[in-house]
Amino acid sequence: MDRKTKCHNDLRSQILTLDRAPGGDLDEAGLCAEFGISRTPLREVLQKLSGAGFVEITQNKGAKVVSMDLPTMRVFFQTAPLIYANVARLAADNHRGNQLNDLKDIQRRFKLATRENDPATAAMENHAFHEQIGEMAGNPYLLPSLKRMLIDHTRMSQTFYRPASDAEQVLVTKACDQHDAMIAAFEGREAPLAIDLTLQHWDLSRDQMERFVRQDPLPVDVISLKEKRHAV
Repeated sequence: MDRKTKCHNDLRSQILTLDRAPGGDLDEAGLCAEFGISRTPLREVLQKLSGAGFVEITQNKGAKVVSMDLPTMRVFFQTAPLIYANVARLAADNHRGNQLNDLKDIQRRFKLATRENDPATAAMENHAFHEQIGEMAGNPYLLPSLKRMLIDHTRMSQTFYRPASDAEQVLVTKACDQHDAMIAAFEGREAPLAIDLTLQHWDLSRDQMERFVRQDPLPVDVISLKEKRHAV
């Protein structure tokens, strides 16, 4: 792997695992020294990460890790179940070739990470799991929205995969089981079931993700889409 690719992959992972704080400055001189590359390839990396939603670049102000302010999170919680449900429906209908086998491979790595209490890897594999479902959906309009949303979901899910009690550990185990059930629904091309399971999966971690943003509930009407199926 060349240094430019390593810089891209490492920065992406550091942002998703919160090693780079939301809204934090990305100092070009420091990054050049850290990754052993010059400013031109670094700026190419930052532009690529910006295009994917990981980084914000402002003229004359440099680059920052994409923020997670309250207005952004408000939109996230309103939009996420809509995107996840529609992606799941399309994935059940449209998956092809080895895509399902690839999803199963990701799930095996995800389950191993949860068993070994490796929260950073679990969050990254969960990210890969849902991104793969997006690839299976085969929709060029939904996939970019899903990928952008997964950046914030993965950052917030760091708390979910660090269970602080037996009750929270039960939720992580349940998340693994839900992944398995979703895979079975995709395999059977059962779109309605895939939607149901996806919404249950969203509900499982939603409350903990809200607490990542602030201890009090978000001041928006964030409810389960199970009561709004006409929107799917």
